[in-house]
Amino acid sequence: MITLEHVSKTFRRALVLDDLSLTLKRGDRIALIGSNGAGKTTMIRCILGQYVHQGKIEVNGLSPRTNREQVLKTIGFVPQIAPPLKMPVGELMRFCAGTVGIDISKIEAITKRLELDISELENRPFVKLSGGQKQKILIAIAIARNPDLIIMDEPTANLDPQARKILFDLLSERGDLPVLISSHRLEEVAGLVNRIIELDRGKVVLDDAVEDAVDESGDISNRLACHITLSRADKAFANTIREWKFKTLDDGIAWTGEVSGADRLRFYGVLARYCGLIDGLKLGDQNGKAIIEARAK
Repeated sequence: MITLEHVSKTFRRALVLDDLSLTLKRGDRIALIGSNGAGKTTMIRCILGQYVHQGKIEVNGLSPRTNREQVLKTIGFVPQIAPPLKMPVGELMRFCAGTVGIDISKIEAITKRLELDISELENRPFVKLSGGQKQKILIAIAIARNPDLIIMDEPTANLDPQARKILFDLLSERGDLPVLISSHRLEEVAGLVNRIIELDRGKVVLDDAVEDAVDESGDISNRLACHITLSRADKAFANTIREWKFKTLDDGIAWTGEVSGADRLRFYGVLARYCGLIDGLKLGDQNGKAIIEARAK
């Protein structure tokens, strides 16, 4: 569905994407994680055709740079920061509905699910809305258009807990819809995704299918042996990892412990906060088979 081959992107001589190669297949529901500056938003915007870059990107066999209009018709996109659109909310919704040939009532129905009263906002400029109101409207537009793929860049950043739950319910109801969600809250999207991709300094440091933690009997309660090596000792990391019953043998550089299959995604979410410190990670089953083995370059 989407392929990236040796993609690099530089801003003012700073390398943001570093020879990135990935294949995103139909059926993938991906959590894209990583610290600020890891390259998540830049990767997304390259897929959408917004940035010139080195290397090759194709969406359904088409270049998003040279076939941008055709590619974007197949993607529902929710940005991290809403665009400063001055048009009234009602006009924006009618325009978006018209471009993809759907009835505006489909967008209105989703805004209602998200507990947003469009009748009170219809004549207000989009740019004047609160962050949460903007986010709900953009989510409704993206989902209502029935795209081939939904891409969301930190979609819950401006949402209250109830709205977050409703968003995840909406995505769960469309279980066959491929999704790429950039998020700092991996534990929130755990029930939605079947693949995790972590970026650090523009490179993939983790690409893991979630279901490979389940053994042949379907049991996710199995214990996974984990070994973590840091580039330097860190007090905050030590306090956090000790809560998972991990132990260190050399003054906080190397840590060993176990993680249950059921807690695996929540554990990834914890590690994502410290990915700049992690020099090596190995996660394996009880037979010694490595499920994840990665080192920072």
